[in-house]
Amino acid sequence: MPSEVSLAMRLENALWGLFIADALAMPVHWYYNLDTLKRDYPSGIKGYGAARHPHPEAFMTGRPYKPDVVSAKRLGRPFDILHEHARFYTTTYTTFAIDRSERDEETGNALPGLDERYHYHHGLKAGENTVGAHLARVLMRSVIDHGRYDPERFIEGFIEHMTTPGKNRDAYLEAYIRYWFENYSKGTAPSACAAFQRDDWSIGGHGAMPRPMILSTLAPSTYQGIGLAIEHLSLTQRSENVASALAPVIPALHRLIQGAAPRTIWLSLAESLRLPKVGGRELFEHYSRADGPYNIPKDEMWRLHTDLETAPFDVERLVRECSDDDIIGGRLSTACYPEHGLPLMIYLTLRHDFDFEATLLANANAGGDNVHRGMVLGMLMGAMVDHLPDRLKTGLLDHDDLKREIKSFADIALSGTAT
Repeated sequence: MPSEVSLAMRLENALWGLFIADALAMPVHWYYNLDTLKRDYPSGIKGYGAARHPHPEAFMTGRPYKPDVVSAKRLGRPFDILHEHARFYTTTYTTFAIDRSERDEETGNALPGLDERYHYHHGLKAGENTVGAHLARVLMRSVIDHGRYDPERFIEGFIEHMTTPGKNRDAYLEAYIRYWFENYSKGTAPSACAAFQRDDWSIGGHGAMPRPMILSTLAPSTYQGIGLAIEHLSLTQRSENVASALAPVIPALHRLIQGAAPRTIWLSLAESLRLPKVGGRELFEHYSRADGPYNIPKDEMWRLHTDLETAPFDVERLVRECSDDDIIGGRLSTACYPEHGLPLMIYLTLRHDFDFEATLLANANAGGDNVHRGMVLGMLMGAMVDHLPDRLKTGLLDHDDLKREIKSFADIALSGTAT
């Protein structure tokens, strides 16, 4: 049996890995065109960096957030989750004045002129975490403050974090957050505000995975951890694809924390997966022809993202026979979809021989949804290593608070009394 010391170390490293991977990837989040990424960063991402302006592919500008302001005010429910970032969105309570008459070549999404292509994480500094990582901290603090997990306490913290001016410095809010607060503004019970993947495909992204993964470590068994994770997932978004991804990832995370051999776990995880029939390049061709994914009918989007190969994912063959150019954005999309992202994480890990820092940097330099993909990958890789480079921990902007929160959460998780 692994010692309490080794369990605590690997659990803490898994949590550090989430925040490290997020901050490393942040400067080049949502770069789909790798030629553009290499032009802006000729040597690639080598460490922490700030969000810089402009972001040549930024299609955040003009994303909708349409709360029912009248109902929210009548009910006394806060609805402003954008605060100083409201100018980047089309809303029911602000005026949008940015022209979006250009088109992104990769995805077909509408874009403003270059000068107004604000970075998704506009204003974030080197080593600073995105809102997804901060919401992971909201979950961790809700457990720390009360000694156990309580979904109502988490939702209270979620609402407070998003609606209190100054608490969220990140400009980019994923669709699930915006949909949740739109439903909340109408008077929907907080436990029923989550949007469905079947209604909007962006609900089924990697960003839904880190919090359930963290929460699963509180459970006394992997079996219970999966249930706890999927129950938590349903509080903020309801996605079949994310639930499918969590089912094999959580046992892998737990076994790595227990000290199992990383290569054995990675190959077992790969064998449990099936690659999407529609490859990454072909998927984006569908998007581009439709002038963006939101113009594709729901039943076609469902098929594009749920039709899978029947054979297990042979990652060793891909590493042996394919180049990164074949896989990254080719066979596998770098977008936010776990049916592509999870195989890509496994590929990058084997390609870089299980090296923690090299793999997380490779994930960052792969672009796309590298931030959320990185959080998942960072947890898995952190759980398998005995030591993390101190400079990667101390380089995080909130290092001191993170150190305290990670230690406190791990202590509660190992106490066996948190669920």
